[in-house]
Amino acid sequence: MSEIAENRQLVVPGEVLAEGMDYLPGDGAYRNQKNILSSTLGLVEFKGRLVKVIPLNGKYMPKKDDPVIGIVKEVGYNKWTLDLNGPYDAFMLVGDASDRYIDTNRDKLASIFGVGDAVICQIKKIDENLAVFVTARGPGLRKLHEGRIIHVKAAKIPRIIGKSASMVKMIKEFTGTRMFVGQNGIIWVDGGDEALAVEAVRKIEAEAHVPGLTDRMKAFLSEKTGKTFEEIEASRPSETPSTGARGFQPPVREAREFRENAGPSGEDDLFQGESE
Repeated sequence: MSEIAENRQLVVPGEVLAEGMDYLPGDGAYRNQKNILSSTLGLVEFKGRLVKVIPLNGKYMPKKDDPVIGIVKEVGYNKWTLDLNGPYDAFMLVGDASDRYIDTNRDKLASIFGVGDAVICQIKKIDENLAVFVTARGPGLRKLHEGRIIHVKAAKIPRIIGKSASMVKMIKEFTGTRMFVGQNGIIWVDGGDEALAVEAVRKIEAEAHVPGLTDRMKAFLSEKTGKTFEEIEASRPSETPSTGARGFQPPVREAREFRENAGPSGEDDLFQGESE
């Protein structure tokens, strides 16, 4: 068996990534006889025997437990409809909007979540008809009252978050902002130098396919702020393992996306914890 493509290499559909039956195709890849080929334009990633391709384009396709930001587009009698920045809208039922009881005969649902509101929520389930349901019940899940919302291509989210949340952590520390990066390509930025944080996100989005992105972002943020990466590292508080805000432990598959998504330590941080 052998690897034909290099890790993080830009590949096109149909390009051979690896040879041999010891490799297994993951997302964005498929097997043709003894070869693993790419099914999309993206960056190849090898994880042991698994070969996958991180797409550079494409709409967000919801997965159970994904942390997302939804924009309310309609208020109904007993539910809200949210735009998830993809081909499927999501529904939030009254029982998933709050930990407190909501009386639909007495409470005005628009006073809880109104049209245009941004809500940090989580994909609760996707039924057999591909209807998507989200929940705002849980630590850190809430309506956003401040800050700014930006939209990026959902396929670029892994690069914006970075390995073990390293990229989003670096942006937060250099800019002094709080951030939440939704898997659906909607990002919340608040406090500190919001404009620089947004500029950094846009730079990552534009250069996600170019090797050496982390080093370029360190140089970019250092130049903009006058701080070195070593100074940022030295100013970090000591970290201890945590299960998350108020004892919440996100599903294992989503740990990276939930963790390190808030901002400089404080009581308003959405999720705290050790990066993977």
